[in-house]
Amino acid sequence: MRKPLRLPPNFSLEKARAFQKYIAEKAIRHDDFDSPISRVAGVDVTYREQLALGVAVAVDTHAMKHLETQYAIMEERFPYIPTLLAFREVGPAALALKRLKTKVNVVFVDGSGILHPYKAGFATHLGVVLNVPTIGVTKKLLCGKIGEWHGDKAPIYLDGEIVGMAVKTMPRANPIYVSIGHKVSLKTAVDLVKYFTKKRSKLPLPIQLAHNEAQRLARELLLQ
Repeated sequence: MRKPLRLPPNFSLEKARAFQKYIAEKAIRHDDFDSPISRVAGVDVTYREQLALGVAVAVDTHAMKHLETQYAIMEERFPYIPTLLAFREVGPAALALKRLKTKVNVVFVDGSGILHPYKAGFATHLGVVLNVPTIGVTKKLLCGKIGEWHGDKAPIYLDGEIVGMAVKTMPRANPIYVSIGHKVSLKTAVDLVKYFTKKRSKLPLPIQLAHNEAQRLARELLLQ
């Protein structure tokens, strides 16, 4: 039976919150990346037998073609704690992303950006730490309230501020939730999410590919 993972002995919630405050303050909320966007990446993290598996895939923007996959396997070092997901997932995700040989303009992250109680979700944390443009995408709403719908999107408010956008990428599916990670404006983030779905899938292609690769590699690990 799997033993519950405990917090590292030197962990301090006070220091973690202070670091999240630093991450939130350093996050750039406007477009600051090389154009045109010719290649992007998708990042996902999954877990098997107390191992964390980070996967990064590179995708050609115009051909919608999967170019490369890289991954990193690490021992789990941090338990799942709401609002502290980044401390659990940034390590394997960053290592997988660094291993990509393909240069990418923007990274899609399976996790929240500033749509987070401390404005420092996984996508923002990863973007600031690596200094790469990131977009946060989730299937569940972590916090905030959805405003009035206009067509296929609606703003998400937290403390009176728009921190994300609910986007319906498929007519009969529940929306996904898009937010700024780092160096990408909310408008551009939404535009890119819609471009990489185009009613063919609920999630943007880079994240869907990263998720599929993560699950495939996790199955292979179990067979070893």
